[in-house]
Formats: sequence, C-alpha cells, structure tokens
Amino acid sequence: MTRVYVVRHGQTAWNLEEVFRGRADIPLDETGKKEVHLAGEALQNESVHAVYSSPLSRSMETAENIAKFHNIAVTPLEAIIDISYGEWEGVGLKEIAAKYPDLYSLWLQEPHKVRFPNGETLDEVRGRTMEALENLVAKHLNETIALVAHRAPNKVICCALLGLDNSHFWRIQQDTASTNLFIYKNEQWIVSFLNDTSYLKVLGKTPLSDF
Repeated sequence: MTRVYVVRHGQTAWNLEEVFRGRADIPLDETGKKEVHLAGEALQNESVHAVYSSPLSRSMETAENIAKFHNIAVTPLEAIIDISYGEWEGVGLKEIAAKYPDLYSLWLQEPHKVRFPNGETLDEVRGRTMEALENLVAKHLNETIALVAHRAPNKVICCALLGLDNSHFWRIQQDTASTNLFIYKNEQWIVSFLNDTSYLKVLGKTPLSDF
C-alpha cells in the first residue's frame, strides 16, 4: 500500500488578481506563506518518506513547509510543473475572455479539447504527470509520499486516479494549499479525501473560486 498526498501550492498575488500563472515563477504572498505552514503542520504526524515538488518557487516553498516536519529534503520534479498556458500566461482572466472569446468559452465548456496558444493540452499534462506518478509508486512501495504542484496538474491527476477523463476537469475543486489523499492498494487507486482545507479555517479565509 502506497499513500500519495497531492498538495496544491499556497496563494499568490496572481490567484487573487485572476491572472493565468502557468510557468511564470510567481512567489507566495503573505497569506500563501501562512497557508503552506498550516498545510505542512497538518501532515506533521504522518510518516512522510519523500516530498516531490514542481520546480516553481510557489510549489517548492509549499513543499519545504511539509518536508521540514519530517527532516527530509524536497526533490524537484519537472514532470509535475504547471501547465503551459503559452500566450495566456501573465494575462488576466477578463482580458483573455475578451481577446480569445471562442477558445475561452471552449476552455470553460470542454477543457479537454483546448490547446493553449503556444502552450499545452490537458492530455499532455496527464501524460507527463501520470508517468511520473507510476514511477514514484514503484519506487516508494508501502511508503507515504507528497506531491506538491498546481491547480491544473492536480485536477488532471485527481481525474486520472478517479478513473475520469479530462472532460471532468472542472468537477474537481483545488483551492490554494489544499490536500488530497490517494492510496494505491491491490493494484488500484482508492480516494481517501479531496480538496481538504480544514486546517486553513484559523485564517478566517474563504476558499478561492478555484483560480
């Protein structure tokens, strides 16, 4: 049995401003820093054997706040980096909706059919993240690991482990600093919980609208 925590990074200024992030290396804001400490604290009594993170700083700092409670180092993992939004990166949601009305509408209705201009598709994200996860499960048999990534990769991973295709992308909520737990047992994935943010209540913060 292998336990896999899938964690989203904490809040950044671009989450609040609804700006597409992707590969842009945007740091955590002050609220985000508080969130990730609480996320790490929530896992401090678990026996976490390894922590893997997207190499972007917002994820690495989140991962470090988990790893510090277990005296282990964070391993950067390129395969779980955020989706490439291409020309959408660094641009606000409202501007995108005005400039690319048809593609943005398709993104909201049928996300699995979208390739971002000079960017990726959800299928490409699924291919790289699931290959990495399969390798990690083989490497960490009967251990507990944490993967720290971003909204899009996490949604895609959750869909895959639930047996859903990428058309169900919007049915998976992933708030900042949220945690999901999956268990690999008897050659199948079992979901324990999704999008847990209960440990953030002390901040008096309402979860974001999944952006």
